[in-house]
Parts: sequence; C-alpha cells; structure tokens
Amino acid sequence: GFETASVVKVGILAALLLRAGDAGRGLTVAERAHAAAMVVRSDNDSASALWRAIGGARGLDAANERFGLTGTAGGEGTLWGLTRTTAVDQVALLRQLFVADGSELSADARAYVTGLMGRIADGQRWGVSAAADGSAWALKNGWLRRSTTGLWVVNSVGRVSSGGHGRLVAVMSRGSATLAEGIALVERAARAVVSVLAAEGDGIGRAERDQKSS
Repeated sequence: GFETASVVKVGILAALLLRAGDAGRGLTVAERAHAAAMVVRSDNDSASALWRAIGGARGLDAANERFGLTGTAGGEGTLWGLTRTTAVDQVALLRQLFVADGSELSADARAYVTGLMGRIADGQRWGVSAAADGSAWALKNGWLRRSTTGLWVVNSVGRVSSGGHGRLVAVMSRGSATLAEGIALVERAARAVVSVLAAEGDGIGRAERDQKSS
C-alpha cells in the first residue's frame, strides 16, 4: 500500500458522516468548521480533531469496512497521514461519494463532501484536475515528504469531467525527489488514465507510481 498523506481527509470526513448518520444526527457547527478547513485548505489541526472524533484508526477502519475498502489500514496513534491504502480502495471510496447506487452515505452527506472537494483552495488545485476538460472537477490531494528517505509521497483522488463523461480517478505515487516532480508525475498519470478510459468507455481510473531514483 501507499501512504495516504492528506487524501485520507476525505476518508475521515466520510467516516464522520457515517457515524453521524448512524446516530440520526447532522454534523455539529464545530464538526462542519473542521470538515471545511480539513478538505478545502487541507488543514492538519482540523484533521487531527476529526480523527479523534471518529476514534482514530479503529473508527476509520470500521467505516472503510462498510464502504467496501479491503486494502486500507489507518495510521497508528495520531498519525492519520501514514494511513496506508491502494488506488483501488480510493476509487471504491470515491464511488461511495459520487455514485448513489450502493452508497452507505445519504444523498445530503455525499453532496456535502463532494461540494467541499469542488472548492479546493488556490495552490492545491492540481493532480487529477489536469485530466479534466474545463473546470468540472472535485478532488483531494496529499503530499508528504518522508523523513526517513527525504522523498515525496504525492497523491490525488477525485472526479473529473472529460469528453462529456464523469470519471473517478485515483493516483498514488511515492519516491519523487521534489514535490513539483511528484505533481508532474501524478498529472501525467491522471491524463494517461483518462485517455485510456475514453478509449475503453470505462469510468474508473487507478494508477500507482513508484519513482525509481537513480
């Protein structure tokens, strides 16, 4: 699996909404403030607050089981960014958010998350959006420089419109020497995946890239 970095923030919010739905309640004012900051600006303090609210890795893993994710494991302790996942699982989560059929989440919950993913802050609008023709995209990116290697984990997940079709795309990468190199890699992969989908008439794109440093 790949470290999620901040793409796990979508999973944290999905888990929070699932718990709230089970309890028959909406999100509190504080939860909504944290959720917006966490997704739109990728605010880490807000992510940590909601990670605690869902019960950490145990809460994330329980939600992911219901969402049909099989290769994702929450990060230890407070380290939500070291959650490990696969592109296949990230697409499964995107389906829960963007496809009503078979989703564990209510229409309101899905609209809330996808709406935040469509309002990402300037400077974070890269990644799978490179594969969109026009401005119709909803995404969440993650980027993390591993202290052990000095190399970057760069990930991007979301929905893009291309050729009149909505496509769910997840790209996970690690091993880039710089963040800029990682972003370029992820955007190349996203464009390649969407062009293949267009040729095959499919709507689901997954890519995983390991940079081999020379």
